[in-house]
Amino acid sequence: MRKKVIFVSKFIIAPAVLLVVLLAIRIYTYGNNVVDVNADAAIVLGAAVWGDNVSPVFRERINHAMELYRAGKVRKIIFTGGQGNSDELTEAATASRYAVQNGIPESDILLEQTSHTTYENVVNAKQVADQNGLKKVLIVSDPMHMRRAITMAQDVGLEAYPSPTPTTRYQGWRSQMGSLAHETYYYIGYLVGRR
Repeated sequence: MRKKVIFVSKFIIAPAVLLVVLLAIRIYTYGNNVVDVNADAAIVLGAAVWGDNVSPVFRERINHAMELYRAGKVRKIIFTGGQGNSDELTEAATASRYAVQNGIPESDILLEQTSHTTYENVVNAKQVADQNGLKKVLIVSDPMHMRRAITMAQDVGLEAYPSPTPTTRYQGWRSQMGSLAHETYYYIGYLVGRR
């Protein structure tokens, strides 16, 4: 029995733990990966809205996309995200309203308003991009979210590059580790279910 436990620990559990740790390190370091390219559009991945307002996490994503637009890095912004609560606007519509209030021309904003997951964000945003002749995109989200989001975007056929927000609500060690654990779990789940 003891030999069996040692065998399982040595040849099954230890490699699995090592694989998870290596993936977590890749996710963490990839969040610092910024590719300095111009693109046709920035795709802003959806996040929570609070009533009529964007959440702090979403606001940072929108602010970053607006800076990319103002710097001439993108010519369009695609906001993604459906409706969380029936009495609220969609995430995309709330983001658009915030961007317009902050000087972004409505004519340069496109909306994807039916998604509820990261994968749906990128699949539906690709349809919007295709319909508008937008080929190269920057994916805007939180640093920890970048590895999974870019993998998904490239899997659905987008020419996508990372543009993580320079600020994040995940400032403390505990908060960062919680976010990293979350992303590692969902990234592994995506890789396992990938077609």
